[in-house]
Amino acid sequence: MSDPLADLIAAPVAANESKAPSRSAAATQAEWLASLEAAADETGYVQALGTRHWAFFHDDGPTLLVTFERAGAIRSYGPDRLPDGYRLAREKGWSHLCLIADGDTWYRDPAVYRYFDRLIDDAFFEDFQSVLFYGTQMGGYAAAAYSVAAPGATVLAVQPVATLDPSIAGWDDRYRRARRLNFTDRFGFAPEMTEGAGQVFIIHDPAEREDAMHAALFHRPWVTALRARRMGSSIEAGLRKMNLFDRLLTEAATDTLTRLSFARAFRERRNYGPYLRRLLAIQTEAGRTARELMICRSVVGRVRAPTFRKRLNELTGEVKGQG
Repeated sequence: MSDPLADLIAAPVAANESKAPSRSAAATQAEWLASLEAAADETGYVQALGTRHWAFFHDDGPTLLVTFERAGAIRSYGPDRLPDGYRLAREKGWSHLCLIADGDTWYRDPAVYRYFDRLIDDAFFEDFQSVLFYGTQMGGYAAAAYSVAAPGATVLAVQPVATLDPSIAGWDDRYRRARRLNFTDRFGFAPEMTEGAGQVFIIHDPAEREDAMHAALFHRPWVTALRARRMGSSIEAGLRKMNLFDRLLTEAATDTLTRLSFARAFRERRNYGPYLRRLLAIQTEAGRTARELMICRSVVGRVRAPTFRKRLNELTGEVKGQG
């Protein structure tokens, strides 16, 4: 009988899979793992979890950041090829645990289950004053699902999937191959796994149908939905470009993230080109000329935006012509 997980990994890279540049592809896996081990040094470790996952741990401070990242993406992060979470943890003096996946595994692997079982048995998470689980999309699913191992931990998940069990989420056609994985055994249904968490923050764009439906499955008293309207399907990338990514993780780790603090930080989107262009396109498609004018005037009055200046001139000319 074939191994569903192995078949998935051997399949062509999905559209949402991060691809490392050719320069990184030249580095062997052994070299990459050696760089991880050097970063862990004497304070941590790198441990293989089966054939498709690794655990990277660096012990530094009383705050623990737990991230779920892809091997392909990590290998593209400059010459060090270290997890992105490690960069932030090192800057903040935090400890860092990264679960690394080779491909679209969704972390559905008994070896990963056993690793978290050992952490629970060893009371690993009790050694830290605060614990933050973070991930996006596939990693967001895992961050929520495995947070059950650390009662009281905070979870920050961007566009998380609740499950890909066809009986619950058969409407999500984005990850058809992953339906062959088992989402009904241990650590399976992510929303239920958050019941022991402290606070859970779900960032999503309610206009993205599938993301909004998964977010609805997370609806619980301890879950706060943070709506990143008009940010589309690549919210984490947008947060990074707006210089909000580190800020939000820091607030989540220090128990200062709230719906209000997010709304204040998210005002930065008023200077973010992709958001503004998306907002303008929506008004254009709907034929809302008055709103187009308002948006264009606001944008050109604050930032240098040739596209909006051109459209403003066109709209102004149309209005004058009608007059």
